Amino acid sequence: MTEAKVDYQYYLSEASKTRKPSAIRRLIPLTKIPGMISFGAGAPNGDLFPFEGISISLKSGESLQIDPKVLNESLTYGPSDGIPQLNGWLKELQTLQHAPPRDFAVSIGTGSQDLVTKALQMLISPGDNILFESPGYVGVIAFLRHQPCNLIDVELDSHGVVPAKLREQLRNWPADKRKPKMLYTVPVGGNPTGVSQTLERKKEIYQIAQEHDLLILEDDPYYYLQYGAKIPSYFSMDVDARVLRFDSMSKILSSGLRVGWATGPAELINVMNLITQTSNLQPSSVAQAITFTLVESWGHQGFYDHTRKVAGFYQERCRLFCQYARKHLTGLADWVEPDAGMFIWFYLKGIDDSFDLILTKAVEKKVLLVPGIEFYCDPLGSGPSQFVRASFSNVSETDMDLGLERLASLLKEQIEQQK
Repeated sequence: MTEAKVDYQYYLSEASKTRKPSAIRRLIPLTKIPGMISFGAGAPNGDLFPFEGISISLKSGESLQIDPKVLNESLTYGPSDGIPQLNGWLKELQTLQHAPPRDFAVSIGTGSQDLVTKALQMLISPGDNILFESPGYVGVIAFLRHQPCNLIDVELDSHGVVPAKLREQLRNWPADKRKPKMLYTVPVGGNPTGVSQTLERKKEIYQIAQEHDLLILEDDPYYYLQYGAKIPSYFSMDVDARVLRFDSMSKILSSGLRVGWATGPAELINVMNLITQTSNLQPSSVAQAITFTLVESWGHQGFYDHTRKVAGFYQERCRLFCQYARKHLTGLADWVEPDAGMFIWFYLKGIDDSFDLILTKAVEKKVLLVPGIEFYCDPLGSGPSQFVRASFSNVSETDMDLGLERLASLLKEQIEQQK
């Protein structure tokens, strides 16, 4: 493993530099020392918990029992970076899947967005400029709009971030303005665009990050929803230790479990853990115990088998959705057929602005989509949008056909009215 080439003090906010461990939370590891008598942490007495055991029934017909030791540990306060059993399993997964060229740490969160927002909180100083895909993930945009920073649009095309445009932005950055320290990107099955960055693009963007000393926040919840061969991650090529990667079980096991994980340099992961200590203390240990029991029973190969099944399901859904889109929307809209994820980004021809059309008139026709303006960093400065986002993840084939027929009918009516 190579040593990190990045000075993390440059990226951390002043508040992050002064964070200290919780006086109570730092005692938790010490309670595990054999013979230790603890009068410290105010943990409730586990003998009073009514839970004797938890069993998990799978759709395969198999039944799993959470190991009593794991259950007992999960019912009380635990480490802020997750229960050690699941944390260790995920670290092995990252090594097997990505073979990163340097040392790393893992932290489990209440879904990956919990960890993404903590990373941003850790890194943002007042007045910072954040490079952000445009259009980009609305959940993170909503968080950043309330942070003391400026969102800088990064141009996308049908293969994601355009390296030439990014390089030009940074080379021509005004000398009197603070230069960006980080790039946020959803590189696979992007939300909302559905597009994925090629390996060649990732290599070039990583080189740009090296040239301009950027951290890369690789938010990759759709990584295991790639329909074909997996494109190597930024994390897999991170020789400088400048990538913070975020994964999620939401799309592959259950969104209700709220289990995600961050992977990256220990210096940064440790600061994120300090933020957890003073906010939600820890991710749900019971949810982690359920997750660990399942993935441990599968093993890493069984986990891969499951993710391939999930990806195959969405691939078929995508094929059907695009089939009906061609049937109903040819000539009315343009789109790029995705190779991962669960989204289609439609450009509506002959429509000046999709906002009222989608939020009012489409609702009246009983078809729901998201207007494109919601996915831009500055909705007022971006002007009207002719785009809409559609998701095919939970729609039957019959409803795909009917819903896209309704959308087509609406577009024809709107175009006729504008004449």
